[in-house]
Amino acid sequence: MGLGGFLVDLRQMEVAVAVAEEGGFTAAAQRLHVVQSAVSSTVRALERDLGTPLFERTTHRVALTPAGEAFIPAARAALRAAEQARAAVDGVRGQLRGRITVGTMQGVWAGLHRALAGLRKEHPGVVVRLRQAAVVDIRRALRDGAVDLAVVALDRQQQRGLETRLLSREEMVLVTSSGREFAGPVTLADAARLPLVDFSPGWAIRHSVDQAFRAALVERTTTFEVNDIVAASELVRHDLGVCIMPESIAARFPDLACHRFAQHAPRWKVMVVRPKGEAPPAVAALLRHIT
Repeated sequence: MGLGGFLVDLRQMEVAVAVAEEGGFTAAAQRLHVVQSAVSSTVRALERDLGTPLFERTTHRVALTPAGEAFIPAARAALRAAEQARAAVDGVRGQLRGRITVGTMQGVWAGLHRALAGLRKEHPGVVVRLRQAAVVDIRRALRDGAVDLAVVALDRQQQRGLETRLLSREEMVLVTSSGREFAGPVTLADAARLPLVDFSPGWAIRHSVDQAFRAALVERTTTFEVNDIVAASELVRHDLGVCIMPESIAARFPDLACHRFAQHAPRWKVMVVRPKGEAPPAVAALLRHIT
């Protein structure tokens, strides 16, 4: 195939991007709803056309080669341009179609589901893909173009280069089993004396909690480290530890007790984030429902 033919083969780009984002051929095939052999053959044909491998295949994982690192961002840009061209035509016809990838974190904002429902009702032709990950991975995906917008909690430094809009702000609470009581107002020093259930590094909750302990000059030791809100609640429920989390998330577990901090409470700010510049029509429509 000549270069001119390659430039218009968006399907090859779509498959390669799926392999890169999913980290393997099997997961990419599931995402694209095709058999794995079709994904493999498409990538092989693309690599043959380009004259260089895009992926390093090992027994356990698939990684991008230097050529792949250069190709995937360009392929994402081409796919976005094609989506925008289609959206422009659909807009003239009074329709809105396209695909949006939305990044989010566990339990970050209940309103996202209502916004997605509103978008679905208004524009059923828009397909939304949710990508759940740690905040550092979501920010990287926004920068790389793998995510169109995200509903996350970012600190000031992480917001650089992105367009943000605040959705909610709250303080975190100490969550304990229902039988645990304190003589007075809870402090971070009180929490540090108890077995702590912490979230993994990279989680926005963990980042805010770390900042609060440093600001209060209190040292703590993590007893359990989890990457799942339900797992944290189960450890607390069985009185194996206590956990600091946003009150809106703690409210999902009404059988657990929530204690407000007297001072130095970790703070939690949820915002909608996207790359700077004009939003594609489908992204703009979802933003209207979110905000």
